[in-house]
Amino acid sequence: MSTMIFVNLPVRDLDRSLAFFKAMGYSHNPQFTDETAACLVISDTIFVMLLTEPKFKEFTKKQPADTNTTTEVILAISAESREQVDQLVDKAIAAGAGPANDPMDLGMMYNRSFHDLDGHAWEFVWMDPAAVEAPPQG
Repeated sequence: MSTMIFVNLPVRDLDRSLAFFKAMGYSHNPQFTDETAACLVISDTIFVMLLTEPKFKEFTKKQPADTNTTTEVILAISAESREQVDQLVDKAIAAGAGPANDPMDLGMMYNRSFHDLDGHAWEFVWMDPAAVEAPPQG
């Protein structure tokens, strides 16, 4: 079995957050979804648990980060092309997200980022496969 990752994020309005990610083209797993949580499916091995703030607090003794003033994490996800990076971020912004940083174009790597409806930082990254496979210089 491949290693999977389950990222847990607190959200203020579960239905609104789920609708936002559906507008980006993602589905959810109803088996792990109820009125307090939704399992967002990013890929076969990447899942994001959108948890209402009270539900999220059941898993930690600390307060959730205030995403208006802090960044708790940047969720970076690979894309298959530069065009897909633009498509995904454009969909997010059209669905209500705000831009996070200016696009970064290093030639062999391209990324764009946004803040979702709850202020969580996301970025989509494309890396040239030839650059990834090349041996390190130096």
